[in-house]
Amino acid sequence: MKNVLRSLTPVFVAALLAVSPAFIPTPSTMAIAQDAGKDNQILAEVQNKALNKSKFKDVKASVENGVVTLTGTVDVYDTKADADKRAHRIKNVKGIENNIEVEGPEIPDAELQDKLVRAIQYDRVGYGTTAFNAIGVQVQNGVVTLGGHAYGPVDADSAVAVAANTKGVKDVVNDIQVDPVSPMDDRSRIAVYRAVYGFPSLNKYAIDPGKPIRISVQNGNVTLYGVVDSQADKDAAGIRANSVPGVFKVTNNLVVANQPEKK
Repeated sequence: MKNVLRSLTPVFVAALLAVSPAFIPTPSTMAIAQDAGKDNQILAEVQNKALNKSKFKDVKASVENGVVTLTGTVDVYDTKADADKRAHRIKNVKGIENNIEVEGPEIPDAELQDKLVRAIQYDRVGYGTTAFNAIGVQVQNGVVTLGGHAYGPVDADSAVAVAANTKGVKDVVNDIQVDPVSPMDDRSRIAVYRAVYGFPSLNKYAIDPGKPIRISVQNGNVTLYGVVDSQADKDAAGIRANSVPGVFKVTNNLVVANQPEKK
């Protein structure tokens, strides 16, 4: 009998192991395994689809519970933002922790600001909207804040792209207000443009397309921005803008060059 039991014991042991509760997956262990499988799948897709460009060669990714963490370095801020966008498109991604650092030259804030101002001033030259954009630039510790007004979303996005692709920029904050684009406001823009630039003492400001008198229109209200040579030019521009039919109000924010600041 003992010999029979000995011969049967392995069979019974195997059967017991097969049905033992200790070896039956519980819902929690199954969920953990499924989550790990999803994380591995997400990571594979992030690496092979989202970050499969040479500009992301120094970017690393990890995934935990559907949240993707990006680390490493890139040359410009636009690449950091693009990695974030591309990772967000991957299926089952719940969120992105973007810890990518922007490398590049350490440029003094004042120098970087001047560079960006010039670049954005000339960014839309040739598209016919330059005079209708009044976009301001501020830089602090490499972080660029864009403000002011843009003629439309394309002009605003273009200014952001200029800043995001400039070496030395660590981050970009977009506070640009997009002016309403409507047939009425478009008529006012063109009419104010002709009234201002058609005036003999003011048409000189059209010579340099990057530095015109800027005309911002919001629902019939006109604001003038830019730098002029004299108080007489500032006054003339305001008077000419006020003479346009259909304009409700004109705010003259033109600055006179080399004029001492009021205390």
